[in-house]
Amino acid sequence: MITLTENAVAVMNAALSRTAEPVQGFRIMVEAGGCAGFKYLVGLESFPREGDAVIETDGVKVFVDVGSQPHVAGMTIDFVTNLESSGFVFDNPNAGEKCACGKSFG
Repeated sequence: MITLTENAVAVMNAALSRTAEPVQGFRIMVEAGGCAGFKYLVGLESFPREGDAVIETDGVKVFVDVGSQPHVAGMTIDFVTNLESSGFVFDNPNAGEKCACGKSFG
């Protein structure tokens, strides 16, 4: 459903190792909003919820709720660092249009 690059896995593992509270992985959600109609939300998650898809790559778990699953099927998540900014980059084949910010799609 979702592919994580080596860079994304490394950053996620680093974030998981620094948390004060015990967490199991990351939640990827899609919700209405952003400049193009939908936006991605990424956050730490303590446990999967009922109906979640659980994707595991090299020990990193990603939880995706039922409503977001159709929007992210086939998506690749990378983490990019450059002079202007750093952050997660979403390559989503389901996105008809993308916002310049890279965090919103339609």
